[in-house]
Amino acid sequence: MNEHTRFPEDNPDLRFIHGHAAHMLGRAIVAGEYAPGRRLPTEMESAEQLGISRSSYREATRILTGKGLLISRPRTGTVVNARSAWNMLDPDILAWMFQAAPVCDDLIRDLFELRMVVEPAAAGLAARRRTAEQLELMTAALGVMRERTLASEAGLAADKQFHTLILEATGNATFMSLANGIGAAARWATIFKNQERELPRDPIPDHQRLLDAIAAQDPDAARHAASTLLLLAQEDAMMAISPPALHP
Repeated sequence: MNEHTRFPEDNPDLRFIHGHAAHMLGRAIVAGEYAPGRRLPTEMESAEQLGISRSSYREATRILTGKGLLISRPRTGTVVNARSAWNMLDPDILAWMFQAAPVCDDLIRDLFELRMVVEPAAAGLAARRRTAEQLELMTAALGVMRERTLASEAGLAADKQFHTLILEATGNATFMSLANGIGAAARWATIFKNQERELPRDPIPDHQRLLDAIAAQDPDAARHAASTLLLLAQEDAMMAISPPALHP
């Protein structure tokens, strides 16, 4: 790893140590410092590099194994897993991928292709099944987005809540299980679009049209509004990767 943060062994917050070690190692794997199939250094060497105990290092690798980044093999040791085995909707993995530089076209494409499959269908179901309370919460979330903007932490949190509420309003347990990952994908895509410059387009009207369709209990309009919102958001994200050339 390029950076090594050392921790005092008497630090009482072991969960912080485990989490930070997992964060450092996870970022290194996602950034390509450890390629798939590569065996990690020995437990003793890795713990020494991070300045933590061997038991803390084992806990960090256990965390990353649970996320699909690592696999333990007999007589081989701990190996970086194939990328296809990574839990790509894990909020930590998404964060590490968007924090890696540069963000590649494939990541944006893959996430939006998944969202295009899931979210319009979820919007259609939400239009049929949403409760008055869920609609009220969506309306409140959109109000925060409009007031605080998506350039603020409060606006980003409200945007994540808005998309999560739609998945919850489907009443479908499998859709609901995707809420955390889809919400994280929406959050990081927005952060990425806004990191170098202001958002190229105000996305609030797109969200309002989606909310209006769900409020009207119109599944077709809700699916169309969700698809349009995502297509425009993907265009904005791709522009953030390759901004159009400025002509004199």
